[in-house]
Amino acid sequence: MGFYMDKLMTLPELADYLRMSKHSIYKLVEKGILPGSKLGGIWRFKKSRIDHWVDEMENTKRKKMRRRV
Repeated sequence: MGFYMDKLMTLPELADYLRMSKHSIYKLVEKGILPGSKLGGIWRFKKSRIDHWVDEMENTKRKKMRRRV
């Protein structure tokens, strides 16, 4: 995906996209768990990095579930 094709989302947009509270997202970003950057003092999130993060979280969850079986 090209540079201009990668959508930057704000915190409220990301909250809607992930269906999470803004507070929860902020905590994850502050802990370095969720990828984001501050631009001009405002948190921004690349959609492609968020999608990759979601995929990684799902893969980690699947691996943990397989270990239990």
